[in-house]
Amino acid sequence: MIDSASLLAVMPELVLTAGGLILLMIAAYGGDATARIVNWLSVLTLLAAGLTLSVSLAHGPSAFDGLVQADAFSVFAKALIYGAAAAAILLAPRYFLTDGVLRPEYPILILFSSVGMGMMVSAGDLLTLYVGLEMQSLAAYVLASFMRQDERSSEAGLKYFVLGSLASGILLYGTSLLYGFTGSTGFEAIAIALGDGVSKGELFGMVFLLAGLAFKMSAVPFHMWTPDVYEGAPTPVTTFFGSAPKVAAMALTVRVAIEALGPAGLDWQQIVIFVALASIIFGAVAAIGQTNIKRLMAYSSINNVGFALIGLAAATPAGVAATMSYMAIYVIMTVGVFACILQMRDAEGRPVESIASLAGLSQSRKGLAAALAIFMFSMAGIPPLFGFWAKFLVFDAAVASGLAALAAFGIAASVIGAYYYLKIIKTMYFDEPAAAYEARGGMVENIILTACAVVMLIGYLLNPALDQASAAAAASLF
Repeated sequence: MIDSASLLAVMPELVLTAGGLILLMIAAYGGDATARIVNWLSVLTLLAAGLTLSVSLAHGPSAFDGLVQADAFSVFAKALIYGAAAAAILLAPRYFLTDGVLRPEYPILILFSSVGMGMMVSAGDLLTLYVGLEMQSLAAYVLASFMRQDERSSEAGLKYFVLGSLASGILLYGTSLLYGFTGSTGFEAIAIALGDGVSKGELFGMVFLLAGLAFKMSAVPFHMWTPDVYEGAPTPVTTFFGSAPKVAAMALTVRVAIEALGPAGLDWQQIVIFVALASIIFGAVAAIGQTNIKRLMAYSSINNVGFALIGLAAATPAGVAATMSYMAIYVIMTVGVFACILQMRDAEGRPVESIASLAGLSQSRKGLAAALAIFMFSMAGIPPLFGFWAKFLVFDAAVASGLAALAAFGIAASVIGAYYYLKIIKTMYFDEPAAAYEARGGMVENIILTACAVVMLIGYLLNPALDQASAAAAASLF
């Protein structure tokens, strides 16, 4: 029998589900004419869900007999997810209006995807984990192919679906192995079983489980879907993919590693270190030759996942706090970059994605060029921008836990990544001007990218609050 008090723990998910269903009915009866009002109501629904996070936290750390964890860690991750989802919704109307495909289904799919992501970061059981992950994925497959008349969008959705199904099978196989050898799907019970020593069967289950999660993070060697999906999906959808699901996947991996697989730390630590190094190197090297800015951002996301995993490899509260702080700063940078990409439109208002088209942007659109330069410098980890602090935190946590070689390698690899970020800045400020972009961007896009740029510039003022929140989130796992 369900304890009614446990419903408080999932109040954000209940708000999003109810809001999504109501908006779905509005869209069904009102048609495409309701697209704008559904857009704004979806943002308000995400805001309402965010406001109920304190209710969820007040309930206590565990609900539904351990199936759901309502702790500071899940609240921190959900706050990032809801913020990124709201930004992806707000940035969408102007893009879709250009192609005449502004439909109310887009924000509703993001709401249902957010429900799945909320379940992911709150999972206390492998079954909750899988249900949340699949709910998020099913909505994501539809979003990737949202522009049905666009061949690239349809291809992106198909590739994402096929490879995502394969990854789900791998994850399920790992789940079944862990259940078979530990006798439970609950994280706490799995940790107790692993405390007696890790058998070969449990080790194989752990490897398959982490492989499935690596796909969701787009970490090497399970990154193959990322460039094609980022390029083919509509740009607002790519904004969403590059932010909210990344946070959910990373937070879920951290929770599984610390809570469920904690006693087997020496085993999964080796896997995480390999994946981190491979993602950093491959993401940096593969991005160098890209000519499409969305594909470049796909490889950049792979590279950034590697840096975030360095904090997890430390397997300490400081390491987990550093990873979550990294994801918070990364989300702001990503949303800001894509707000700039959405303003890359030719004189007729059609989207332009080539890096070469940025040439001379500093002369025709000084503000847009300055904002994009700030984000590129920040992603490269150039002080005093906020992106430097994100990298410093994970490297500091790695050194403190005895992984100085890993930190040194990450610092050295940052130089490779800096090349393609600086290449974009060089194109904007020093190359011969290309055809000018549309005279001005949309008001919402300008507000969002300005806010993100300001955070990158003065983010250090937010350090006390961010450090306190991430430390509290990490402490709830240990």
